[in-house]
Amino acid sequence: MTKLNLSDYDVTAERGFLTPHDMAAVTLPDEFAPIVNARRMLSGWITSGRCQTFMKMLPEIDMDRHLPNLSDAQLRMLMVHYSFIVQAYVWGEAEAAKILPRNLAVPYCKLADRIGQFPLLPYSSYTLDNWAKLDPKGPIALDNIHTIQNFYGGVDENWFILVHVEIEAKAGAALAAMPDLIEAVDAGDVAGVRTQMEKIRTAWDQINPVFDRMPEKCDPYMYYHRVRPYIHGWKGNPALPEGLIYEGVAKYGEKPQAFRGQTGSQSSIVPTMDALMQINHENDPLKEFLDELHQYRPPRHRKLIEDVAARSKLREFVMAQNDESLTDLYDDIINHVQKFRTRHLEYAANYINKQARDSEGNPVDIGTGGTPFMKYLKKHRDESRHHFLNKERGERLAG
Repeated sequence: MTKLNLSDYDVTAERGFLTPHDMAAVTLPDEFAPIVNARRMLSGWITSGRCQTFMKMLPEIDMDRHLPNLSDAQLRMLMVHYSFIVQAYVWGEAEAAKILPRNLAVPYCKLADRIGQFPLLPYSSYTLDNWAKLDPKGPIALDNIHTIQNFYGGVDENWFILVHVEIEAKAGAALAAMPDLIEAVDAGDVAGVRTQMEKIRTAWDQINPVFDRMPEKCDPYMYYHRVRPYIHGWKGNPALPEGLIYEGVAKYGEKPQAFRGQTGSQSSIVPTMDALMQINHENDPLKEFLDELHQYRPPRHRKLIEDVAARSKLREFVMAQNDESLTDLYDDIINHVQKFRTRHLEYAANYINKQARDSEGNPVDIGTGGTPFMKYLKKHRDESRHHFLNKERGERLAG
């Protein structure tokens, strides 16, 4: 078989799944000036409580004329801006909007179709394409990156996004090791397998400490009341029980559409690791959600997960070697993934469950993706732990 090539999947060793473009340098044609201005005014419009009034005055831009001439970077930038504007239209006033007006719905749906994603804020627009460096020559690290677009603005919202950005960048080294690792397994090259697995373990040594930093500048109260409300979708959300009507979009026939909201679970890092390590999840309603969520990722990222799953025989290979050090290395990586999931679960409890008191219109038991998130996170955390090869050592690692 042909060796996996990261560039085919829009992935790099330096940035992982993050955009390869300098998004701060991206400019859009003059016809999009009203959209660019709207994205700049978003915080003010939300604060005024009159988002819909101002957004209804935006022009319906002829996407059919522009899309063929836009670069990949421009398409991504436009998706970021439109996605935030649409989310603010739906959630920016006291009562959720049930109809997205055609001046937003028609161009936005054509743009989403062009890039192969659903017409609401995806993780790719919220995180992967929504950042830039402060010092272009510096690293992708929390002290050298900023957000391009936000809702209210402020340190809590920005930090929440940027922690995910650095995590994605740190994961690049792990992703870059996967093609050689799969090749080494296929060739029966134990030394090669060991080398690439060590690279993956080293990458995870850097990923989890970044995730641990979330509480430094993202306060749970501020997250719950000023960040989370705007990233919900319209599936499984009681505020939009039937979904959202996209006015004027022919393929939807003026019928409500129910789409999953933006969630960190749309990140492709852990699913790619699951595919590589051959971590299986039981076939139940939560597994069905995981499979559905897969369709919300960028097309080429989905393809990487699928191709790694189809090619990887790593777990079987390690088990067949009867090599204690190789087994320990495999379990160390499993433990890192398990700890990442445990931290996610802890944050869900602290940032959502404990903040539920005195809240309205921000459902506590339903995640932004529209599912019972605590049950989902606990289940997949536990399923990671079940895949230790040395069960006794694995449980000691997991604590």
